[in-house]
Amino acid sequence: MVRSTILILVIGAMFSMFAYPTPVIGKTTSTDVSEKAHDTWETFKAYVIDQKHKAVEHGRELLKKSDTKIEEMESKAAKASDDTKAQYQESIKNLKKMRANASKKLYELDKSSASTWDSAKHGFAEAYKDLYDAYHEAVKKFN
Repeated sequence: MVRSTILILVIGAMFSMFAYPTPVIGKTTSTDVSEKAHDTWETFKAYVIDQKHKAVEHGRELLKKSDTKIEEMESKAAKASDDTKAQYQESIKNLKKMRANASKKLYELDKSSASTWDSAKHGFAEAYKDLYDAYHEAVKKFN
């Protein structure tokens, strides 16, 4: 039963190959191929640019949240005793340096080309991770 079904399908496929003429391969010109390649590349570039814009916007949001957290830490520092205040200020100074570095890396990401995208993306991710980790270490220290 299975063999007969397979045989019928194979015969049907062979019949359709002979019944319908194949397109002439010579109709596709190098200009057609070039235009199709160009269209594909333009579509790809538009996609990459869209992803880049989304990544940069997300990075900006992360830095805004970091600014808020640093401001909260500054507020706590203002209410702390002298020794604790000095420790807070040292941590805040360090966080602000890291925040500035992450901001620089985000700028590089925003200005990156297709060839430097991966490197710039990695640079910002590492800079933000360092900032994030340092903030959480500071919070542990003061809680």
